[in-house]
Amino acid sequence: MGELIDFQRPDGKQVSGYLAAPASGDGPGIVVIQEWWGLNAQIRGVADRLAQAGYRALVPDLYRGKVTLEAAEARHLMQGLDFGDAASQDIRGAVQYLKAASDKVGITGFCMGGALTLLAAANAPEADAAAAWYGYPPLQFLDPSKIKVPLLGHFATEDSFFAIAGVDDFEAKLRDAKVNFEFHRYQANHAFANETATTEGGATRYNAEAADLAWQRTLAFFGKHLR
Repeated sequence: MGELIDFQRPDGKQVSGYLAAPASGDGPGIVVIQEWWGLNAQIRGVADRLAQAGYRALVPDLYRGKVTLEAAEARHLMQGLDFGDAASQDIRGAVQYLKAASDKVGITGFCMGGALTLLAAANAPEADAAAAWYGYPPLQFLDPSKIKVPLLGHFATEDSFFAIAGVDDFEAKLRDAKVNFEFHRYQANHAFANETATTEGGATRYNAEAADLAWQRTLAFFGKHLR
C-alpha cells in the first residue's frame, strides 16, 4: 500500500520515510512516529491502517535505515537519537510535507514515538492535533505552554518503562498551561497496542481489548480535529 519517499526538513536536509495513502490519494495527513525498533513492518502497518481509514500517513525514518529486533540495540539507537532535532526537524519536516497536500495534519507515535509526539506538538506549529501512546519525555525538556493543539494520550497503568506517576505530573503541567488535552489510562502493560509485543516477564504485552478501545478513541479524535 505504501512507498518510500524523500522529504525535506526545515533546515534543508533530506529524510526518507514510508508514506501510505488512501486509494483516492487524498485526505488529512498524520505523521506516525516509530517505537525504538526503527521503521519496521509493524509501524508501517500502523501507517497502512491509517491510510485505510482515509489518512495520508507518513513515518519518518528517524534511524536512517537502521532497524532492530534486539532490545539492547534498540536502546543504543534510541540513546543515539537527538530528540530535539528529531522533533523540530524530522517530524516537523514530515508535517510540512503532508501539509503541502492536506489541509490538516496530526501527529501520533508509540513508546519512544509517544515521547517524540509530545515534543513535536510543542515544536511543529503547523500540526493540528497530536495523539501519544504510552510514552512521554522527561518533563524538564518539555514546555507545555508551547503546545497549542488538541492532545490525546493513551497510557498503561502497568508500564515499567514510562511510570504512570509521571503521567499524573504531566497532566498537572498541562492543566496549568491551559492545554486542551484528554488522557486515558488502560489496565495494561507497555506497548499494549503493538500486536508483536511479547517479552519475557511481560514488560511489554499486546492487549487487544485495550488496543481496540484506544484505536476507537484515536480515530474519533483525529476525525474531530482533522476532518
